[in-house]
Amino acid sequence: MTGQGDRLLAAVIGHVAEHGVTDLSLRSIAAAVGTSHRMLHYHFGSKEGLLVAVVRAVEEGQRQALAELTADLDSTPAQLARRFWTHLTDPALRAHERLFFELYGQAVQGRPGTTALLDGIVESWVEPLAAHEHRAGVPLDVARARARLGLAVSRGLLLDLVATNDLDAVNAAMEQFIAFLDPLPR
Repeated sequence: MTGQGDRLLAAVIGHVAEHGVTDLSLRSIAAAVGTSHRMLHYHFGSKEGLLVAVVRAVEEGQRQALAELTADLDSTPAQLARRFWTHLTDPALRAHERLFFELYGQAVQGRPGTTALLDGIVESWVEPLAAHEHRAGVPLDVARARARLGLAVSRGLLLDLVATNDLDAVNAAMEQFIAFLDPLPR
């Protein structure tokens, strides 16, 4: 993406975070971020393409946050899970999480312009999570299975949070999951 495309994407991410995604059109997004709908179409192809780019950029930011947490080699997978869960449940991320689930549903249904979201949507998370557990002594095949399970539980609980806004309940459920994972298998 070009510098201008990156700047437009950053502006759209900020707009979506502040205003949500209800009733968005390329024209309304363009007006809100000070550009034309033609420029958005040029850089992203469609409204769906733009929203996929937003989700990918936010997901990349979350993977960077995870990478920072996993750089602490002394933290256990349970400690890492708690810290990352606290990060993921930050209310500032709620609009992005709603958008993620909306587009994820459209992508698995094959809606044109959204299916690119599925590329790496699981593996891009499984690999760094598995690597962290493997460094903690978990056999790699077990670490990958545990990482996939953790991703599925986290996404499920985030969907629950988006739907119910019951942070206490999802936090309690996550604590049960983390307790289930400890101690590490060797």
